[in-house]
Amino acid sequence: MSLPAMRTEWLSILVAKPSPTMPSPRVIYWFRTDLRLHDSPALKAALDLSPEVLFPIWCWDSHYVYRARCGVNRWQFLLDCMNNVSASITQLNKKSQLYVLREPAVTILPKLFKAWRITHLVYEKDTDAYARERDVEVRRLAKEAGVEVVERMGRTLWDPDELVKANGGKPTMSITQVQHAGAKVGEIQAVVETPSSLPDPGELHLKKLEQQRPEVEPDINSQYRERDERSYAQGLAGPKNDFAPPTLEELGMPASTTPIKGGETVIWKRLHEEIFADEDYTGTFAKPNTSPAAFDPQSTCLTSPYLHFGALSVRYMYHKTEEIVARRKKAKKAVSEPPTSLTGQLLFRDMYFAAQAALGYAFGQTYNNPSCRFIPWHLPSKVSTSSKLITGSYEIDSEEAEVQFRRWRNGTTGFPWIDAIMRQLKQEGWIHHLARHAVACFLTRGGAYISWERGAEVFEEWLVDHEAACNIGNWQWLSCSAFYAQFYRCYSPVAFGKKWDPEGVYVRRYVPELKDMPKKYIYEPWKAPLVDQKKAGVRVDGDGSEDEKDGVKLYPKPMLDFNKQREVCIEGLKAAYKVKLYGNSPQVLDGTWKELFDDAGEGPTEGKMGGPGGLDTWDDAEGDGHENHEDEEERPVKKEKKAALSSPKATRGHKRERSQGTLDGAFKKKAK
Repeated sequence: MSLPAMRTEWLSILVAKPSPTMPSPRVIYWFRTDLRLHDSPALKAALDLSPEVLFPIWCWDSHYVYRARCGVNRWQFLLDCMNNVSASITQLNKKSQLYVLREPAVTILPKLFKAWRITHLVYEKDTDAYARERDVEVRRLAKEAGVEVVERMGRTLWDPDELVKANGGKPTMSITQVQHAGAKVGEIQAVVETPSSLPDPGELHLKKLEQQRPEVEPDINSQYRERDERSYAQGLAGPKNDFAPPTLEELGMPASTTPIKGGETVIWKRLHEEIFADEDYTGTFAKPNTSPAAFDPQSTCLTSPYLHFGALSVRYMYHKTEEIVARRKKAKKAVSEPPTSLTGQLLFRDMYFAAQAALGYAFGQTYNNPSCRFIPWHLPSKVSTSSKLITGSYEIDSEEAEVQFRRWRNGTTGFPWIDAIMRQLKQEGWIHHLARHAVACFLTRGGAYISWERGAEVFEEWLVDHEAACNIGNWQWLSCSAFYAQFYRCYSPVAFGKKWDPEGVYVRRYVPELKDMPKKYIYEPWKAPLVDQKKAGVRVDGDGSEDEKDGVKLYPKPMLDFNKQREVCIEGLKAAYKVKLYGNSPQVLDGTWKELFDDAGEGPTEGKMGGPGGLDTWDDAEGDGHENHEDEEERPVKKEKKAALSSPKATRGHKRERSQGTLDGAFKKKAK
């Protein structure tokens, strides 16, 4: 037999359907980051097995319920997507649905393998740090049970692990690196067909299965709950025994406030009736030319939350856009190109995913991150020298910085452009790309000089489109800690808003106390004469801790002098870039980094010995090595600027909620 013939016979054996003498596959399809039916390589792989039965399931994971920062708006968007795909499954097979099992995967799957006599477990590959560790454990459990695991990538254009391999084993730090690595990996795979039918599920046989309820504490999302969380309280199938997704009420949360509705059919309709239907818009899209002040509707596609939850295939988005661009090129019409085009935005997404895949948990922090520049920010993360990871809390090296961080988070900085953005974020769960630039720059290198990790945590809480890799990468970019180095280019909290919205329509929408402020003062209300303030029905006074006084609405005074602080930040970045330390530099790990910075520099730079990872002292470090620094000499303390008298007094060592990126009790985290 010739070699080609042997190869053909071998391939036919691999793809052959089970013979009548072999048991037919009994398949669990585990939905995770792919809440869709269109272009799903993993779902196709499951159906290619010609299963006797197919169980479409979702494991209700306590990591996300209790340990990962997630506000009510993102929860509602997820539940929308789950209900939507469940309805789509039922349309293809009236006997089937998305079966939501209220127990984490690592404990429920072994029981299902046995109860359902499962032969195959199929799912979409996930390279997020937590998901990797969970899936290693799931594969181990499946092997013990004799279940074959089938894993397919469909979350990104290329497999992040393959991009890293093609990039010499290093994280991708630029679009050019992604393009070069992608060329080595191969063409972006074509879209697979949407199934027209689905096999029946088998008998569930769950009455005899005992639910293993997860530990509730620590519940970092308790801040959002109005009542007790009860999504695990009434068994594996839920209170109605119908395997439906939990409700916000069961999660103990209030109603969401975002106008953005989740679901595959929602984005599919908008894509084809609005975005792709307008080929001029799609073919010439350039992100920097879209307005951050636009609302009802926004100026961009707003596909990011659907990409995050997998309600929209990134490959489908890419190929459809490329088809439109190709037609326009053939017709000699204008087109946009990466990195500013629509496909360029998807390349950025792959860049961040591959960077995270290369670095693991370390990607989400400065400490022990070889790709992140070390900058001695205010409010640095506490760290564990044993695990080489951040602990989920931060050190307050400056009470003034802590007050400024709170004001930034609450949208009471005294700069209407910044405050409007932060209030839209909290209310709606989404803000424009350039709006994210503005508030991130203001918090870090263009204003308060506060650690980018604090800002990333807030975005993690509030964004409906929070993607760990993209959020972390964007904050490193915008703080000039990685990916981008032009720190002297700062966004003005006044001029940038005026450029896009000279009338202040956006500010008046989201900062309603200023809705009647004259155009001349809408971005600088502190300059308005008292007579104009009185006519506008608002007084510019205080620090944002009060909404009104003597029956008059209040808007706070600016929390900092931007022109002065911008220069302070630039000098701080200059010093950090000159020192050339990274998160894994020996001086950053042992605290001797302070020797390289001037005592008068911005941040906790005074003295000769600091703590690891930018901490002011070793007092806030955990793990091995702490005992070697207990007898340090007293160091000079930089004088604090006086915070506003009405500001709450901060205490050293503030406890922050744990991060989705790094902490959970289910597995022992290891720095990659």
